[in-house]
Amino acid sequence: MTETILTNARLLAEGEEFDGTLVLDGAIIREVGRGPSRVAGAIDCGGDYLAPGLVELHTDNLERHLSPRPGVDWPHRSAILAHDAELAGTGITTVFDALRVGSIVSDERSRYGRYARPMADEILGMRAEGALRISHFLHLRAEVCSETLEAEMDEFGPADSVGIVSLMDHTPGQRQFTDLTQLKRYLRGKYSMTEAEIAAHIGFQQTLGARVRDAHEGAAVAAARRYGATLASHDDTTAEHVARSAAHGVGLAEFPTTRAAAEACRAHGIAVMMGAPNLIRGGSHSGNVAAEELARAGLLDAFSSDYVPAALLQAAVRLAPVAGGMAAAIATVTAAPAAAAGLADRGRLAPGLRADLLRFALIGGAPRVVETWVQGRRVA
Repeated sequence: MTETILTNARLLAEGEEFDGTLVLDGAIIREVGRGPSRVAGAIDCGGDYLAPGLVELHTDNLERHLSPRPGVDWPHRSAILAHDAELAGTGITTVFDALRVGSIVSDERSRYGRYARPMADEILGMRAEGALRISHFLHLRAEVCSETLEAEMDEFGPADSVGIVSLMDHTPGQRQFTDLTQLKRYLRGKYSMTEAEIAAHIGFQQTLGARVRDAHEGAAVAAARRYGATLASHDDTTAEHVARSAAHGVGLAEFPTTRAAAEACRAHGIAVMMGAPNLIRGGSHSGNVAAEELARAGLLDAFSSDYVPAALLQAAVRLAPVAGGMAAAIATVTAAPAAAAGLADRGRLAPGLRADLLRFALIGGAPRVVETWVQGRRVA
């Protein structure tokens, strides 16, 4: 095995922060030690922080590369490589690429097509080729208010590295879109819909959601079990939503929209994940509960970068004073998401685990990624 020694680092290991040395045997961490090493050839980290690589459970970043402008379909291989490189550059070493399953094909105003299976094939193919810098798994976003969900989920199986299935219900009047005023503003701004088009769109979606909700939720839950994936809820708003999630066997709540929902998650033993941009911006852009409020109340377990990859590390740094230190804060983007996804081989600096590492410094309080390592190999 190839030995690598990283020394003179501020280690964030197992809830502690201390000056120390990390010894790698190839792709694995062999030793976590306190104090410097004087072994010839050791890499001097100059007092920079050394943490586990970040674990990203829910990101829309790939979509931005696939469609950099409305109506533009960028070459997929190039888009995947750019997405992969961007994440590596922000310290993310494991990502669950979010792909929507469930489409609408019958209504012109609401139409969006199928793409998950062919896109998954491209990601998994590139992973098998060794073309990607970081670890990629699949996150299937099961859109309950759709027409093709069951058929699309049947296209996946246990061999597809589906790590997460999230139950998404974007029916107008439900969860994130409980306030139709917010939804109408969104439809006007993003799609330039007229009032008549908005009314028709909402009516179609509400009728569809009422008709398929129970069957589609049941199909998604069964599929997650078949894949061996973690089941997640999305945008739980009420205690009743959380009780329904708990009954399905949900282990992770993505972006609960109210403190009451987060408190219900804690009561049911469901991990709470919030968007890092929510913390960075000082609140939700949709008017939902602030991530900092949940963190101060002890109701936040993990962060997702959501739509800004660099926000993941920024959120951990911003959280440190609230969490009681950098080590506890970094766990919300490393150990906690790894545990929520059932990945026991990463997310912590401990002997025997993967040498997925992040070296970073603070520049005027902002984190700067110095190096990213995946299985003992520098990738950024």
